[in-house]
Amino acid sequence: MRYDGFLEKRLSIYDKWLAEKKVPYTSKVIPVGESLEAKQWVLPTEQALGFLRNARIFALGDCDCRTRYKRCDNPVETCLFLNDFAEFMIKQGKAREIDLEKAEEVLRLADEHGLVHLTLYSPEQYPYCLCSCCSCCCHDLQLLINYKRKDLIARSEYVARDNSDDCLHCGACVDRCVFGARVMKDGLMKFDPDACYGCGLCVSTCPGEAIDMVFRHQVEKARAVED
Repeated sequence: MRYDGFLEKRLSIYDKWLAEKKVPYTSKVIPVGESLEAKQWVLPTEQALGFLRNARIFALGDCDCRTRYKRCDNPVETCLFLNDFAEFMIKQGKAREIDLEKAEEVLRLADEHGLVHLTLYSPEQYPYCLCSCCSCCCHDLQLLINYKRKDLIARSEYVARDNSDDCLHCGACVDRCVFGARVMKDGLMKFDPDACYGCGLCVSTCPGEAIDMVFRHQVEKARAVED
């Protein structure tokens, strides 16, 4: 792995925050809306939009990671900033204030492009930014994948559940999973729930509708009973 000064600096900051117990993790995965029942979630996600509804002000700006690395053709204007940080970014001319309808549009577009929703946390332990991230550019996803720092990103409250009878073994979900929870082996799709971070991108791309999302604690409870 080639040395990356930007990532090394970011990791040094994160390790300092973690050592001083200023943050329990640096970001958290938010599941995409299409993976959840409509009666529970408003698309693109009730949970993601909940951060925005509860914010005093929010703004939209360019993804710093994709602007820096330029490794993909994914949308760039996808970062949603909250409250004080939103005001700071607006004053700096790095973001613009938007309404909730525009925020929904941004999140839906991100899902279409297979981007993972992450909330970024400050040392004060509140989310200051809602990002839509790709594995090739995002600093947190790069640290998880390339540096094996699984402690930095918290999993969502959900985990994928597969129906093997309906699976077409087409590999569409494998291409969408940035966490390596899905692989093709001998022409069959294999899923490792322990590697799943619960983003739900596999659900929204499955042509056979063979995947849904369930609460992680339900799965863990069922496993404990079986053991």
